[in-house]
Amino acid sequence: MASFGPQGVKISDHMLVRSYVTGADHLQYTNLPEGVVAITMTHSNLAASHLDIRLDLHMTIEAVKEKFRTHIGTHIDHQRLILKDGGRVICEMTDNLRMLGFYSVVSGNEIHVIDTDPFSLSRNGGLTDVSLVEKYRISDENYDKRQNTIRQYIRDQKAKDPNFKIKPKSTPATAGGSGFSGFGAGAEPEGPPPGPESVEGITVGSRCEVMPGARRGVVRFVGEAAVLKAGFWVGVQFDEPLGRNDGSIKGERLFECPAGFGAFVRGKNVACGEFPERDLLADDEDEEEEAAGPQDEDEI
Repeated sequence: MASFGPQGVKISDHMLVRSYVTGADHLQYTNLPEGVVAITMTHSNLAASHLDIRLDLHMTIEAVKEKFRTHIGTHIDHQRLILKDGGRVICEMTDNLRMLGFYSVVSGNEIHVIDTDPFSLSRNGGLTDVSLVEKYRISDENYDKRQNTIRQYIRDQKAKDPNFKIKPKSTPATAGGSGFSGFGAGAEPEGPPPGPESVEGITVGSRCEVMPGARRGVVRFVGEAAVLKAGFWVGVQFDEPLGRNDGSIKGERLFECPAGFGAFVRGKNVACGEFPERDLLADDEDEEEEAAGPQDEDEI
């Protein structure tokens, strides 16, 4: 689609947008206070430009250099200021005691700073090239001296059991399938798996609330299963789609429920009692946020 300007000249949509965006460019500096200009500052060692830096025309060149120092770090004794307009050099501002207005600076001009310091940190990408930053590396000897490290943990475990290995942990996305090896949120706690005492008082058909998230539902399964990790589990059908499965794990069905409404959790996270279904139309933001909270690592 195209429009037509004066004298029937065809104008593309792209040109119309550009014209709209740049239509007020000539008014860019109209609201500046009297005696104040907005300039662009560039630096000999830095690729980035500093746009629309406001300067008072009554400032001395020395004061201008001090203001620039706060932006670029170059000491005022090592700054040469070159005034430019549209890339064309107008003059060098050499007299530190002169006011900025002496050099007829106007808004839109560029002041280029030449850094004359032979030891400047900004030379050769010193302030912008991250590849020049020396990376911290710790020696094996010093790392071995540290306490509470992964290496120390593995060493302690192998001292107890020479066959110790890091066990894989299923992630929520795999829902009991292949996972990854690691520690933290994915690591199983040490010790024996939860026994029947962990599900005491939890019976199939009971209303319950599961933490974290205070998710409510009905108990559909209690016990052990070959497709689950060792120990006792509780199968729950949630009132809302806040679960991870449909009551089946690895192709074996332990109870029936719609997809996304079921989950298997440890008994420590389940409380049975009078937990009626929530009114989904109730205006209770705190309750909604709590119900949508993060799911516990002991959950499949």
